[in-house]
Amino acid sequence: MTLAPPRYAFEERLDHWIDRRGVEPVYLDEENGMWRLLDHATVSRVLSEPGTFSSDFSGLAPVQEDFEAFRTGMFLTMDPPNHRKLRTLVSQAFTPRTVAGLEPRIHQITEELLDAVAGQRRFDLVEALAYPLPILVIAELLGIPAQDRELFEKWAKVLFSGDQLTENSTMAEIEAALQMIAPTIREMNEYMLAHIKYHRANPSDGLTSKLCRASVDGESLADQEMVGFVALLLVAGHITTTALIGNATISLDRHPAAAAALREDPSGIPVALEEVLRCLPPFNELGRRTTTEVELGGRTIPANSIIMANIASANRDPRVFADAESFDFTRTPNPHLTFGHGIHFCLGTPLARMEGRIAFEALNRRYAGLSVARSEPVEFQNPAMIVSVRKLPVDVVPR
Repeated sequence: MTLAPPRYAFEERLDHWIDRRGVEPVYLDEENGMWRLLDHATVSRVLSEPGTFSSDFSGLAPVQEDFEAFRTGMFLTMDPPNHRKLRTLVSQAFTPRTVAGLEPRIHQITEELLDAVAGQRRFDLVEALAYPLPILVIAELLGIPAQDRELFEKWAKVLFSGDQLTENSTMAEIEAALQMIAPTIREMNEYMLAHIKYHRANPSDGLTSKLCRASVDGESLADQEMVGFVALLLVAGHITTTALIGNATISLDRHPAAAAALREDPSGIPVALEEVLRCLPPFNELGRRTTTEVELGGRTIPANSIIMANIASANRDPRVFADAESFDFTRTPNPHLTFGHGIHFCLGTPLARMEGRIAFEALNRRYAGLSVARSEPVEFQNPAMIVSVRKLPVDVVPR
C-alpha cells in the first residue's frame, strides 16, 4: 500500500488556530483556563515585555527537588535581573566565535554519519543523521568523553518521551510524567556536577572550562548554574536541530520543485531552512505568566494568568507574511518567531542553523534525489511536546 505524504497531527489544530485568529486573536481557552494569543503583533509584544509577561512559573506549582536543582541555571525560565546575570555569564563562553569554530568538526561528523549508510537506498534519516548529529556536537563541545556520549542520547530520549501527555493534560498527569523522568534528571545532575568539578581542576579550551572561567563584575557561575545551562543546551540545542532536519526533509518532500532548486543551487539552503522554521516550528507555543492585569487584543487578562503565545499561528499571520500559507523557500525577509523574541531569543540559534545547513549541503552532495518513503510509515513525536519526527524512512538516489 502506498501512503500519502505525511501530515503532522498538529496541523489540524493549526487550521483551527488560524481560523480563530481571524475573529478572536486573543481568547480564553475554557477547557484548561489558559489564554491563547494567535497574532504576530501580540505574540511579539508578549515575548518582548518580561516585566509584564514573566517566564517564571515557580510559584504556581510545587517543584520536585530534582527539577529545582536544574532550574538554578535554567535562564530560559528566569526574569531579569537573574536572567541578565546568567545569560551574560554564559554568553562569555558560548560565543559566536566558539560556534563558528565548530564548523569543520560538524562537517566531519556529518560525513562520518552519512558514510555509515553509504550504499543504502533506504534508511531512517532521524536515526542516521538528524538525531546523532547535534548530540555528538554538543557532547564534543562540552568535552564529554567519547565513551559517555551514549548517555546524552539516552537522556534526551527520556526527557522527550512524554507520549502520554496532551495539551489538556491534568496536573496529576503532568506530575506523573515528571516522576517518570526524575531518575534521569538525578543521573544528569550527578554526572554534570562531576564533569564540571573535573574541568575546574583540569582547565582546557572547551566550553565547560570556559564556563568555569566566565566572570562579570566579580561574579562567576556556580556549579549548579552551569548544570542548568548544560541541561538547556542538551535539550533545546539537540531537539531543535533534530526537528529542523526532519521537518525540512518533509517540507522539501512536499515541494519537490524547491528540493530540486536547492540541489542545483545549495546557496539557497539557509533561506529555505528559515521557511521550514516558520512553517513547522518545533515548539508551537511559549508559556508566560502575567504579573499584573493587562489588556491584549481588546481582552482584559487578570494578573497571574497563564498565557500561551502561539508561535505556529503568529508565523502565519498574513499581516506580516505575504501568502502566509504557502511554503516559499526563497522568502526574505522572514521575521518568524520560532527562536523566540526579546531577551529569551534562543542562544543556540546560530548552532542550529549551522548544523541544519551543513546537513543539507552534505545530503545534496551525496544524493541526486531524496524523498520520504511511501511504503513505510513516518512516526511523529508527541505533538503536545514537540513538532518533530521520531522515525523518517527516506529513499535516496546516489549521485
